[in-house]
Amino acid sequence: MDLILVAQEQGIARVVLNRPERRNALSLAMLEELGRVVTDLGADPTVRVVVIAGAGPVFSAGHDLAEMIDRDEAFYAELFDRCTEAMLRLHAIPQPVIAQVHGVATAAGCQLVAACDLAIATDDCRFATPGVRIGLFCSTPMVPITRAIGRKRAMQMLLTGDAIDADTAVAWGLINAAVPAAGLADAVTDLAGRIMEHSSAVIGIGKEAFYRQVDEPETAAYAITSPVMSDNAAHVDAQEGMAAFHQKRTPQWPSQFK
Repeated sequence: MDLILVAQEQGIARVVLNRPERRNALSLAMLEELGRVVTDLGADPTVRVVVIAGAGPVFSAGHDLAEMIDRDEAFYAELFDRCTEAMLRLHAIPQPVIAQVHGVATAAGCQLVAACDLAIATDDCRFATPGVRIGLFCSTPMVPITRAIGRKRAMQMLLTGDAIDADTAVAWGLINAAVPAAGLADAVTDLAGRIMEHSSAVIGIGKEAFYRQVDEPETAAYAITSPVMSDNAAHVDAQEGMAAFHQKRTPQWPSQFK
């Protein structure tokens, strides 16, 4: 069985975690495959948005604990290195990545949600970093989670292992919206569609700059973004967009017709 399923339609690449019998646990093999898939999609100019979802009743329950018992340190190092690489690839590709979340997203599954650029979940979804309860603190999941929800809220999740509901996840900034389960796929498609109205070249410029500046002090952030803004202004799509605004018409992005 393929660990990752990929389908493309009208600019949207849907990546599905496909271990429903294991609650989409992120095994070493699955993380390796996820990293490869995301890298390949990032290099595909026909892909404009990437959606990550899970097969079966849950999004992902995190790492596969069954494969982590009685292993040597080299295995653990490989596992967490591949996990880190997969998460970083989500930020490195130019396309926006949307998590389509249902059921539960715990531990590394919650990490995956936080690492995506955007996330929409079902209104009955639950999120947790419960590693502390089994003696394995969620140290790598806390990296994107802390950046998404802030220190105090992240520490609450990490130290207690308690789950938060979808409404809390929205309020804390872990996800963008919570919707009824029947409307989840449509909500994600709608969000992707609104993104795809804009220049994919400009989206890529903006996403790359966002992650370069986001954790920098204000002065350093401006030093990064001011040259980006200058280069962007000279881009053919920016010139078309500004002219279209001035002429009160819909822009036709030149870079997408090459």
